[in-house]
Amino acid sequence: MTIAPHGGTLVNRELKDKALEDARIRAKHLTALTLSEREVCDLEMIAVGAMSPLQGFMTQADYESCLVRKRLQNGLVWTLPVTKSVTAEEKGNIQKAGEIALKTGNGLVLAILQVESAFPHDKKRHAECVYGTLDGAHPGVAQVNQMGDFFVGGKISLLARPPHEDFLDGRRDPVQTRAYFEEKGWKTVAAFQTRNPIHRAHEYLTKCALEAVDGLMIHPLMGETKSDDVPARVRWDCYKVLIEKYYPADHVLLSVFPAAMRYAGPREAVWHAICRKNYGCTHFIVGRDHAGCNRPDGKPYYGSYDAQKAFDEFSSEEIGIEIFKFEHCFFDRKTGGIVSFKTAPKDADSFFVSGSKLRDMLRAGQLPPVEITRPEVAKILIDAMKEKKT
Repeated sequence: MTIAPHGGTLVNRELKDKALEDARIRAKHLTALTLSEREVCDLEMIAVGAMSPLQGFMTQADYESCLVRKRLQNGLVWTLPVTKSVTAEEKGNIQKAGEIALKTGNGLVLAILQVESAFPHDKKRHAECVYGTLDGAHPGVAQVNQMGDFFVGGKISLLARPPHEDFLDGRRDPVQTRAYFEEKGWKTVAAFQTRNPIHRAHEYLTKCALEAVDGLMIHPLMGETKSDDVPARVRWDCYKVLIEKYYPADHVLLSVFPAAMRYAGPREAVWHAICRKNYGCTHFIVGRDHAGCNRPDGKPYYGSYDAQKAFDEFSSEEIGIEIFKFEHCFFDRKTGGIVSFKTAPKDADSFFVSGSKLRDMLRAGQLPPVEITRPEVAKILIDAMKEKKT
């Protein structure tokens, strides 16, 4: 079964041949705006179709509809704003421009944006609608507060891909993942989103999902994340060794999800699912606290299963990808294996190591219990922490 992209058509905004040559010449004479790291990630995903049906950064109509209705102006489900912010001075420079160039912080011009809309950015409203809080300690709210006071929206045309040095063996556009699934004969594929190394409980639920489908795509987010998250390169090495040692190679694909993390909990879970539909996946795994984060006091901003409940707002036809909802999983000493709240016996004896305790063990060079993490993964994390110290 081939699953249709969100909106029915896989977007491609990457210019080729004569159109590319002409656009590069034209871009030299345009006002150029610098993209943030998040905006660079978004630009690439728009261009390759990962954010279909978006063809550019949101106009005011789509932005407002997304905030209030969790839909684009045309009614299609869409839960996260995808925007290019600008300062008041920059807005003045582009007010009458038909086109502007978009460049990296190093000055590399990546795209041309056709200006359709320039509008005020109400940061408090943005934060409240998307993150449900105004707390500046929330990484998503902090990101909003750093944005400009205006947005500019319109279709983009990609002139050059953002330069990448890492994970070149795992970078696949939606066209490529779809072709891979077809080549493998996978009619059903489950996607697993992660921004952390995969521990034993996550390994368990991905394998549970794989029992019900033809293939599993482990699709780690490798764009911008919080400074205290495990670095992308370290995580990538963890994923590779885990798949090599503990997964069936013929039924698992490790591929890069080049998005930036928003930490938007329920809204981001729906958005993650839609993007994976664009990559050709038919199923999407949503566990406990998907895309969440904690307050400074350690308490979470979202309920443990708010992300799963978020899908109840929409019909299955509107989302267009089947959701695997998993309970919290843990090692049960009584049964000697990983169980969930749903499958655990009444007198289950859960084996738990806190995150702080786990980090202390890794810093000390101690292998955590095998019930928590695979030793090969732990060794990579220990080496990374040693390297960081030096």
